[in-house]
Amino acid sequence: MKQKIKSIRPFIGAKNFELSRAFYRDLGFEEVMLESKLSVFKNQEIAFYLQDYYAKEWIENTMIFVEVESADKYWEELTALNLKEKYKETNFTPVRTMDWGKECFVHDPSGILWHFGEFFNK
Repeated sequence: MKQKIKSIRPFIGAKNFELSRAFYRDLGFEEVMLESKLSVFKNQEIAFYLQDYYAKEWIENTMIFVEVESADKYWEELTALNLKEKYKETNFTPVRTMDWGKECFVHDPSGILWHFGEFFNK
């Protein structure tokens, strides 16, 4: 293919659409409502679609990796938001270091696992 790819936007579901919408706004994403049951969330150059649809096996097996400049700095900013206090359904795992780089984890209110990581060498 010779066409330049400009972005990739996964579709994810939500167990509680309104709760998930609030969570992602608090996480720093800008929301644009497209339909009553579909929003696009953007932060800088990345975006994803959140839909008011829940299939347990699909949601619990969804993982998204977001590359950040510094996993340590991202973790500091993330914990400063105190999201665990507001969203009891969420889980946060501190930065861990592997051979390839560093990453921290966030389970959203529905159970989707987000990896926020940095690579040592690209």
